[in-house]
Amino acid sequence: MALAQSTEFLTKEEATAGRKWHLVDGDGKTVGRLAADIASILRGKKNPKFTPHNDCGDFVVVINASKLTFTGGKTEKKMYHKHTGYVGNLKTESAGKMLARKPEQVLKLAVAGMLPKTAQGKRQILKLKIYKDTAHPHAAQFGKKAAQ
Repeated sequence: MALAQSTEFLTKEEATAGRKWHLVDGDGKTVGRLAADIASILRGKKNPKFTPHNDCGDFVVVINASKLTFTGGKTEKKMYHKHTGYVGNLKTESAGKMLARKPEQVLKLAVAGMLPKTAQGKRQILKLKIYKDTAHPHAAQFGKKAAQ
């Protein structure tokens, strides 16, 4: 007699019930490596009961985004493109300039590129909160250790 094995999948209510908050310090970290770790937490891949069709990831708060770095010559060679919608208005900016001007956007674009390109991926990126320096309004989620 063979034993039947079944895979347990979390329901939507079970997936959202035990969400945690993670505080990540970006001081001196590389953009791509940090983005890969954050994307894994947002998807819930580190959760032992990971369910691909449910959003079972946790919230992530990133501080010191202005102190992120790029490796190699990416600060000059990597380009970010944005189109305004008008003919001939493709705006291009180097990674170094964008990191100086909008460090939150650089990290958000890197993490969003590592998440699924579906409605679930759009919901997962909403759980990412990025701040330039150490001040953030989420101290209540971390309890006493964040207030120190």
